[in-house]
Amino acid sequence: MLFRSTVARAVALVLGLGLVTAACGQYSISNIRALKAFKEGNDLYGRKEYKSAAAHYEEVFQRNPEFRGIAYFFLANSYDNLYKDSRKGEPENDAYLTKAVENYKLAITKIKDNDAPTAADVRKRSYEFLIAAYKDKMKDFEQAEPIAKQMIDMDPGDPTNYQVLGALYEDSGRYDEAEQMFVKSTTVKPNDPQVYSALAGYYNRQDDGKPGKFERTMGALQKRAIAEPNNPEAWHTMSTYYTDKVTKDVKLPKAKIMEYTFAGIAADDKALAINAGYTEAMIFKNILLRVQATFEVPAKRAALIKEADELQARAIELRKEAEKGAAATAPKKPGGGEK
Repeated sequence: MLFRSTVARAVALVLGLGLVTAACGQYSISNIRALKAFKEGNDLYGRKEYKSAAAHYEEVFQRNPEFRGIAYFFLANSYDNLYKDSRKGEPENDAYLTKAVENYKLAITKIKDNDAPTAADVRKRSYEFLIAAYKDKMKDFEQAEPIAKQMIDMDPGDPTNYQVLGALYEDSGRYDEAEQMFVKSTTVKPNDPQVYSALAGYYNRQDDGKPGKFERTMGALQKRAIAEPNNPEAWHTMSTYYTDKVTKDVKLPKAKIMEYTFAGIAADDKALAINAGYTEAMIFKNILLRVQATFEVPAKRAALIKEADELQARAIELRKEAEKGAAATAPKKPGGGEK
């Protein structure tokens, strides 16, 4: 999922907000009470008691309408969590989503000029949750699109912002515009491996089996591996795609099967050159060697099968050793000692 914001991340942000808010407040009775309500709301929010949390956040702004705009995000997200898709159409439930949207917008506006360390992050989360509310819950792409564009304007150097808009276009069937956004994200931060993973994911979702579609996915994954050449997982990921293709695409001609098989083996060889104990790469290379063997002459076939068997055995051995090590270091359960 492209929206990186999660409730867990929001809870983590709460932990760092107390001092920021307190330091910026005024020493009036109303503000002290507002700060108390905010802290109590944070505690309730952290316990996922969203209805009570929302009531405390509402009290914050009743006590001090000029209180830090960060609180609007947590008020909005409390209402967002109270909304349930299964109860759509019920007035009280639908009102939660309306309030969530209103307060996300207030958070975006109120935090705009806030220079607190966490403010920019919370504002971004507000954009993301607002887009998700329009896109996933209201199914209103027309409202979501301008919000996504605003997020890009806010930080044009963040590639994930283009991916969010690309995902919106993809979900609404505007595939050319979606591709443009995913490609744009790679030009904004060309040394970031994640942008190529996102582009590969988009191409893979659009792969209808027509010539050239699979190559676009693999081209993006290749660029990802080049961006992080010392990450064995990046190379191995390419092998998993090749393996899936040659073992599941029944229409694939022999020439392509061999081409992809060799490419997959080469990718796992690079992964194993970086991490000789990478068991997943061993297993997949073992599979690809067996695929290659089906097209080779008997003598070479036997050698390939032998190599595959050795790789498989080594991977199993390493996994057993890892399991034993994990069991040895695992904390003992209470009551397991001598009576």
